[in-house]
Amino acid sequence: METFLGIDYPTLWYLVVGLLFSGYAILEGFDYGAGAWHLFFRKDESRRIAINAIGPLWDANQVWLIIGGGALFAGFPVMYATMLSAMYIPFMLFLMLLVLRSSAIKFRSAETMLWWRKTWDIIYFASNTLIAFLLGVVLGNVLQGFELGENYSYKGGVFFSFLSPYAIMVGLTTLSIFMTQGAIFLLLKTEGRLHARLTFLLKKGMIFFIVSFSITSLYTLVFMPEVTDNFRNNPLFFVIPIFSFLAVANVPRLVSKKKYFQALIFSSLTMAFLLMLVAFQLYPTLLISSIDPKYSITIYNAASSQKSLGIMLTIVLIGAPLLAAYFLFLYKTFNGKVKLDDTSY
Repeated sequence: METFLGIDYPTLWYLVVGLLFSGYAILEGFDYGAGAWHLFFRKDESRRIAINAIGPLWDANQVWLIIGGGALFAGFPVMYATMLSAMYIPFMLFLMLLVLRSSAIKFRSAETMLWWRKTWDIIYFASNTLIAFLLGVVLGNVLQGFELGENYSYKGGVFFSFLSPYAIMVGLTTLSIFMTQGAIFLLLKTEGRLHARLTFLLKKGMIFFIVSFSITSLYTLVFMPEVTDNFRNNPLFFVIPIFSFLAVANVPRLVSKKKYFQALIFSSLTMAFLLMLVAFQLYPTLLISSIDPKYSITIYNAASSQKSLGIMLTIVLIGAPLLAAYFLFLYKTFNGKVKLDDTSY
């Protein structure tokens, strides 16, 4: 098996896919989180400001999803096919909600009628909230495992079988951290009464996250020992949840000092550490078979050919700096507080 810097190609591609989806979760996460607070803003102007805060960024942030999905398909086609078969319903709902969310951003302020704006407000709030929840549900199912049989075929149910208690807990935890991330981002972009309102909402969001994350973590440790085997075998991995706790504990302190950008960095680190936690729990498995471990999909039995992975890793080395430069330019260009004008949503 070919290696680069002493690391085999499937492991390197596992890291690439993980980094891409982490970028999507962190950047698009605060977009979804901002939308999940939408109905908590009482005034039409406040809602417009909140939408325009993410206005120049939301469609660019979705690039991470497209690249991540493409990287997953290219690097681990077996996992991609099985995952879509098992999670067909949530993925179809996810795509439908993405369309509704985009439509709400574009159409909400196209007309001035009160019923029109209220309708799109509800659609925007519901789509952002449900997208965040569904992403967590899919992650919960990945951690919990699927009914995979021979030839990695999915043997489980189709309708609502993905809504297990554990998946719902992970979904709520994902929603809570996105809402925390979204409130901090909006604090960066707003001022006045809306800014004061967001300071209050952020406290509620952090309580929601701490409670949901604690319950989910406790459930995982007590009832899902197979998921935590890697941590039991490698005690050094326990530094990751410690770093995650320290990062999230630093957020209220930074917010109280009005250091919102630093608070956003630490909330992003919290999310990154939690995703690292998932990656280390699973490695080298991609999808766990609840029927028999021999049917589990790993980075080795799901990977493309060594030559394909080598070529794609070369493309990543060239494209990654370009992608990073583009996003640095984008966020620097649209830095600062939101001001409504004739071109605003």
